[in-house]
Amino acid sequence: MALQSVWIRTLSDGLVRADQVIGISAHRTPSLSGKPGRWLLTAALNAPAGSGDANGWDMANLHRTLLQSDLEPQRAPESLARLLAQLSASGAAGIVTPRVLTAGDVRFDFEPFDGGNGHAGEMPFADMAPRETVGVG
Repeated sequence: MALQSVWIRTLSDGLVRADQVIGISAHRTPSLSGKPGRWLLTAALNAPAGSGDANGWDMANLHRTLLQSDLEPQRAPESLARLLAQLSASGAAGIVTPRVLTAGDVRFDFEPFDGGNGHAGEMPFADMAPRETVGVG
């Protein structure tokens, strides 16, 4: 199964289709104007994005921010990749929402489109893959 029916909620750019994700990473932004840097969890998409100036043009993959945190979202890329693999294998359809919890942990919630188990199979998705919470910091 592929992920054409699974979408990932971004921090500010709406939804991206999960089958377009080609990479997941966490990195820290630089400190600016005395403000501390933030940790970002981003998804690289299978779409080119270019930028440049008078000296030349640079092409790279389009990146979308999924969440930001004051602390490093440890194991978040791996946890999201694992969840997407489980959703792909189950034939699920719905939306994955990354969340930073008040305790500083990151959780990936899945909301199925059908309001039930999220796929046409016999086993409820909740029994297959519970919400994934990973620590930060």
